[in-house]
Amino acid sequence: MPPGKYGMQAEWEKEGDHKIMMDFLLPTGIFLKFPVSRNETIKNIKKMVWRNAATEPLFSALGDSDAYVFTCINQTAEREELEDESRRISDVLPFMCVLRLVAREGDRVEKLTNTQISLLIGKGLHDFEAQKNHEVNEFRSKMRSFCEEKALERQLLPWHQWIEYSFPCELEPCSSLPESGNTKSKNTKKIFVNIKFEASDESFMLQQDPHDFPVSLMKNALKKKATVFRLVRQEPEDYTLQVNGRWDFIYGKHPLCQFKYIFSCLRNSQNPHLIMVHSSTINKYQEEQGTMCSQVSKSGSLSRPPPLPLKKQNTSSLWSINEPFYIHLVQGSRVNADEGMKLVVQAGLFHGSELLCKVVTSSEVAVCSEPLWDQKLEFDINVADLPRMSRLCFALYAVIEKAKKPRGTKKKNKKADCPIAWVNTMVFDYKDQLKTGEFLLSTWPSVPDDKSDLLNPMGTVEKNPNVDSAAGLLIRFPNIRPHPLYYPPHDKVLNPKHLYLSNGDMSVATKEEYMKLKEIMDNKNYTEFFEDEKELLWKLRAEVRDRYPESLSKLLLITKWNKREDVAQMLSLLRNWPDLPALHALELLDYSFPDPTVRAFTIRCLRKLSDDELLQYLIQLVQVLKYESYLDCDLTTFLLERALSNKRIGHFLFWHLRSEMHVSSVSLRFGLILEAYCRGNIYHIKVLSKQNEALGKMRALSDFVKTGSQKMTAEDLKLCIRQESYLEALSDLLSPLNPSIILSEICADKCRFMDSKMKPLWLMYKNQWVQGDMVGIIFKNGDDLRQDMLTLQMIQLMENLWKKEGLDLRMIPYGCLSTGNKTGLIEVVKNSDTIANIQRNNSNSAATAAFNKDALLNWLKSKNPEDKIDQAIEEFTLSCAGYCVATYVLGIGDRHNDNIMIRETGQLFHIDFGHILGNFKRKLGINRERVPFILTYDFVHVIQQGRTNNSEKFERFRECCERAYKILCRNGTLFVNLFAMMKAAGLPELSSFKDIQYLKDSLALGKSEEEALKNFKVKFTEALRESWKTKVNWMMHSLAKDNRP
Repeated sequence: MPPGKYGMQAEWEKEGDHKIMMDFLLPTGIFLKFPVSRNETIKNIKKMVWRNAATEPLFSALGDSDAYVFTCINQTAEREELEDESRRISDVLPFMCVLRLVAREGDRVEKLTNTQISLLIGKGLHDFEAQKNHEVNEFRSKMRSFCEEKALERQLLPWHQWIEYSFPCELEPCSSLPESGNTKSKNTKKIFVNIKFEASDESFMLQQDPHDFPVSLMKNALKKKATVFRLVRQEPEDYTLQVNGRWDFIYGKHPLCQFKYIFSCLRNSQNPHLIMVHSSTINKYQEEQGTMCSQVSKSGSLSRPPPLPLKKQNTSSLWSINEPFYIHLVQGSRVNADEGMKLVVQAGLFHGSELLCKVVTSSEVAVCSEPLWDQKLEFDINVADLPRMSRLCFALYAVIEKAKKPRGTKKKNKKADCPIAWVNTMVFDYKDQLKTGEFLLSTWPSVPDDKSDLLNPMGTVEKNPNVDSAAGLLIRFPNIRPHPLYYPPHDKVLNPKHLYLSNGDMSVATKEEYMKLKEIMDNKNYTEFFEDEKELLWKLRAEVRDRYPESLSKLLLITKWNKREDVAQMLSLLRNWPDLPALHALELLDYSFPDPTVRAFTIRCLRKLSDDELLQYLIQLVQVLKYESYLDCDLTTFLLERALSNKRIGHFLFWHLRSEMHVSSVSLRFGLILEAYCRGNIYHIKVLSKQNEALGKMRALSDFVKTGSQKMTAEDLKLCIRQESYLEALSDLLSPLNPSIILSEICADKCRFMDSKMKPLWLMYKNQWVQGDMVGIIFKNGDDLRQDMLTLQMIQLMENLWKKEGLDLRMIPYGCLSTGNKTGLIEVVKNSDTIANIQRNNSNSAATAAFNKDALLNWLKSKNPEDKIDQAIEEFTLSCAGYCVATYVLGIGDRHNDNIMIRETGQLFHIDFGHILGNFKRKLGINRERVPFILTYDFVHVIQQGRTNNSEKFERFRECCERAYKILCRNGTLFVNLFAMMKAAGLPELSSFKDIQYLKDSLALGKSEEEALKNFKVKFTEALRESWKTKVNWMMHSLAKDNRP
């Protein structure tokens, strides 16, 4: 074998169905060797082994093949049991072409489930066991019991409740009908609905009022069936309605027109196609999923040992120890820095973002791989005053030796610091006990050019799992007392003796003080407080609770968490704090508010969220899990509970967690939550594994396209897709973008790859139940889609807020989902094209394309005959207003005619959100886009129906923009809170408070509605005035695009 090449990975990754020579070791000592197709399943290979072994000695000693399992060494150099025998050998990827047959041991169902979970979450469950960590073990055991209990509860639900879990209704925010054309008449027309009974070819066309409930439609369908076939009439209570060709059901007490599917049929003047499904069919689905769950939970519960009896321990109250807190900094390991520098460790105690006392700095030691400090670091805070969530943050950095500093660098002393690494650890363990003894902390590398603070309190408290390469710090927590010290339990904290100040410092306030308090409370832009304001807020804290409860965050920020009396006061006040609306509670999940009582209160407020609202904020709720200090926390339990009560939430929770499993700082926490979810929904593992397998094949196709020669064509891609293993993996799955949509049959002839840098794959699917219905998805490999996902989430939220106020701006927040490290899926919006293509196809040269004002209108006229053009222009006007406001508020940059698209129906929409929050593209140091939102004369030309004097239409457009903007300003706090929660994601354009400030300014937070609107009107007029500059920018873009080879 040539040097540097080991294993068989290259063989497995080859395309085609060629055979590979494999070795088989049998438990009887017999050795077999024969060729195997790389697309063969493990099950078939086992049959082949049995056939070949039949002619060998000792065959009779083998017995039944089911008593054995193959093992191999996998790509991560671990021994793997191949319990799931439906997998192909090319997907198993053994390191060498050797399979060993061994007798099965232990519980097969449990082992098979463990294997499937490991493959699905991208992390072996043995990794969790290898941690030998009590917190991990207790969390796994507790969550497994919790999730399996939820699964059993679910199986006992009656069918109509079970369907709410499995197929939650997809509803519009309100039940108003879509306006068709320019008719605004209130007399609603009846709709025609095509109804078919399952397992029958007959279908009926029924007329129904769109405001009727589904039960009314079912009654009519059963009445019609009874009349036509002269049958006894059945009851609608035994039926439900399913959308033809989708896992989307229509039931419950909602008007028909509020269901997304029927709403979109009404808007597009199509007849809905529905199937009447009998409850017995739903019962069958429920039983099928129930058998899988019960098999596993039976086997799993047997293997769990009983808990150990708790020992009585002698403990002291932490609050009685008025001695300074200290630790020992012992030594470092694997430290890499330039010689001639000195190594220093800085340590700080934090509670959230608040520094509890002065930062402590170690002595300087010479650079070496294992520097020795052996030094006591004492903090200016008593043990009794340590808050429960005290976080000890370290920074390791190097400084240039003083003697060797060049002259004149005295002032730039700070810049001479060279950050090397940081690490955080909690002062109390997960059981409330003050830590004692030695801890080896493997650190995280610092950002070399980051001139901000060396300490990183917002960072994880996990150790770096890459222990072999990371620098380590050995620290020792002292034994302050001979027995364990625990943080006092909640009831002791609220003991009256700790609350002796309750009336003493809450003397009667003056009228001026009340006025000042109102001023502070009314200012939504407040983040920094002066000392006198802090004192006033604290003095009037009961007033804040009673009159301004939604300002809880302000009070928590000024609480002195390093004074136990103040902590007791705050927690006492929280006991009677009224529940907050969810939009204010979301803010309290930030890392600035780590106290467990505060977080428990926050989750109590979030329980009021409906499933649709929870889905709307799920991206952020997953991100703030990164701020949690312990594995077992209220937020994790809350998310799992809701995911196991609604499969749609479960689906998206799974993918939001799974997409970050490559991030080492969260892979343990996210992996454990994923495992718990899978235990609570065994059947879902099968569905998600199918999606995961398809994504694996898409990635392989993408690599094939990107690494191929320059002459790679769409035909090569189609040929690859047509291989049996690809066709099978890429068909019959639920779309990760929307689990109601079935991607039944990939249509290789219609698949292609796009010519942009990352060569995204354009994959098309047939719907085998609906003739001519195609679904398209784009697979991207190489771009981080999380920012696009966030922007589209915000556009979706804006649309919901507008619709609730009766304003439907025809937005298209198409599906977008990050599924892994720089990989993800985007929904194809059918029958649409870019403005650039429309302009180019209507112009003689690229240079004049951007200035062709008639191109857009002509294209719309060609797609919409005379009677439909007015409706198309209406769609264009409304969607243009929506996107003008959305791009302005979100500060979406890099806008040109190649990332603004238009549907044949007239709806305009934006794509590719690489620059947000005012982070516009710069060329030669000059902002290419100074226009806050895009409004060119081409757009105005279409809005005015091609007539220059049609000011009435343009004024209506302007009014739509202003109305939409006012609605967003009224909900400004919600947007700011959601973006602030995303700081945990580590997106380059959303990392600092400056980015959040952009949003506060664009939504005019803290200003009156009149001021906000006045500013908006100025920007609107400016956009019109600057329209020609936008066109020049677009012309430059068109030329650059057109000249590409």
